[in-house]
Amino acid sequence: MLIKNISLIGFMGSGKTTVGKLLANELGFLFIDIDKIIEYTTGLEIKDIFEKYGEEYFRDIEEKTIKKIYAQNKKCVFACGGGAFIRAENIKIIKKNSFVINLKISADEAYKRLKHSNDRPLLFDKDGSSENLRQKIYELIKQREKSYSENCNYEVLVDNKSPENVKEEILLYLKDEITEKDII
Repeated sequence: MLIKNISLIGFMGSGKTTVGKLLANELGFLFIDIDKIIEYTTGLEIKDIFEKYGEEYFRDIEEKTIKKIYAQNKKCVFACGGGAFIRAENIKIIKKNSFVINLKISADEAYKRLKHSNDRPLLFDKDGSSENLRQKIYELIKQREKSYSENCNYEVLVDNKSPENVKEEILLYLKDEITEKDII
């Protein structure tokens, strides 16, 4: 199996950015956070894009960004937005151009990690509050987990694990499954 890139997918709070940075550093790859690229190119934070233009507009920008970024880069670890795998075109591009790792998180663990965050537009109201946060998390995970699981090459459960432990588990899998010649 040839690996051009590694893509981390999964629900909000699963550790895609933190684990991605650790993994990229260990492998000597470049780390790219898709949401940060979107913020840089639009000049707006993700929550502001959602607030001003809505989710569909954001998903259009996300898809264009994925098409461009994946076409131009090799030897990168990508942190994909939690909703990137709700669009078939994103799935196709990401799977074609990378080894996909799902950072699987339970609803309870996601709640623990996200309950004090107020910058997640699908979970929190404009004022930073959220009624039934636990229920919103559960419903979104239920909607997305099948796509995450069915479209990844490897899955690691992140509940009760440090980012360092998750990185080590991924590296152990890669070491056993992939040789140097597999990385292009």
